[in-house]
Amino acid sequence: MWDQLEPTGPHIAYLTISSFLIFYALFSLFLRNHLHLSEPPLAVVFGIILGPYVLDWLTPRHWGMDDEIVQELTRVIVGVQCFAVGIELPKFYFNRHWKSVLWFLGPVMTFSWAITSLFAYLIFQTSIPAALIIGACLSPTDPVLAASVLSKSTFSERVPRRLKHLLSAESACNDGVSFPFLYIGLMWLNNPGFGTAFKSWFLLTVLWQCTFGLAIGIFIGTIANRALRFSDTRGYISQPSFVVFYLLLAILCVGVGSILGSDDFLVAFGAGVGFAHDGWFSKKTKSLPFPTIIDMMLNSSLFVFFGAIIPWDKFVPRDITPHCGIWQLFLFLVLVLVFRRIPIVCALKRFIPDLRTYREALFCGHIGPMGAGALFLAMEARAQLGSEMSSSEVRAGVSGPPYSRKEDAIHLVWPVICFVVLGSTIVHGLSVVAISVGGHFQRKEGERAPLIGQESEPMDGMHHEVGNGDSEPEVSGDELSS
Repeated sequence: MWDQLEPTGPHIAYLTISSFLIFYALFSLFLRNHLHLSEPPLAVVFGIILGPYVLDWLTPRHWGMDDEIVQELTRVIVGVQCFAVGIELPKFYFNRHWKSVLWFLGPVMTFSWAITSLFAYLIFQTSIPAALIIGACLSPTDPVLAASVLSKSTFSERVPRRLKHLLSAESACNDGVSFPFLYIGLMWLNNPGFGTAFKSWFLLTVLWQCTFGLAIGIFIGTIANRALRFSDTRGYISQPSFVVFYLLLAILCVGVGSILGSDDFLVAFGAGVGFAHDGWFSKKTKSLPFPTIIDMMLNSSLFVFFGAIIPWDKFVPRDITPHCGIWQLFLFLVLVLVFRRIPIVCALKRFIPDLRTYREALFCGHIGPMGAGALFLAMEARAQLGSEMSSSEVRAGVSGPPYSRKEDAIHLVWPVICFVVLGSTIVHGLSVVAISVGGHFQRKEGERAPLIGQESEPMDGMHHEVGNGDSEPEVSGDELSS
């Protein structure tokens, strides 16, 4: 009888994760507005402490949560966040700010992929395809982490809405746009002929997954908007069902993208844009906290689980990855954080309409966190590469020396991505603290807030507009300059 009462792993997860969320909810305003802390870094530290390397309470791998299960959880969470960004942008946002978003999705993201791949190739001494895969996983900014940094708080109110919307739109788009970069490396390894690889890459990845995925998402969102309007104006839908419609539609889009073999994240983001393009849904739900509740529960739970599955034992050199040691990982992390986005964004500042000053370019270059999206892409890469290895080889880990380029990629990508995501979560999660404290001491003594880092006026070196940026059109960079 008592054996039947022994708690299982999932039971411990219910207790521990809910305890963390309750604690954070009780002190959320204090943590955000006074300590400038968001939930992701706290959740990761919590997961590490409860994980198999410390207390050994939270052990998802021992419960049978393999890559496939974790990947599907990540798919849903990132998809919901991409959909949420599409809804929260001002109405007709892309009609006025498409140039700025395209600069980030094109030149900025391509540079991020190329420079990160170069660092991976030189530091880990791996093959070019494996380096390209690592670069592709780390090229997009994460909508989950970006949302936590830019969410409503004393600090976020000091940042122009123009920049917050630009970073949010970019983070929701580029998780899907990163698939063409990822599949360049994958198809290089899986297809011996260049012509065959390029044809598969262009037709399947660029046209079907990305272009069609975005189009079908916008179509679903537009139809859903009209259906909800029809039901609401006739009093057919209750208020609770009206709010839940948000989450159900996001999950539907993830399902549609998965079944069609299209890009789940672009389908979800496109649906969010199509669903809320006219601002009607945002106005109807402006006072409802349901989206924030869902985001907090899903995002925090994901980062707790990530803290529990970090492969610490893979952060040392092994036969299959002899150049993946702790000092190489730290060097790679520092170079990625410094050179992945900041130089290219500052160099292109004059061409990006929504960037008015170099302080704004520096801020947007820095706020490019790598998180859940990078983990999903790494698991997608391992699944694609591992699909052509036998089940016995996958279980054993490697087939034995000499190791192929594919085996090298399979065993190098995951520890590198996990280490960088861990570092990015901590660095970008604590960036608000560093920016606030640094700004405090840059001011003259008479201009400082009574408490360190508690300034509430707009940040220096940025242009701030007055107006409603939640659902109404704002003045774009082009309109201001003209």
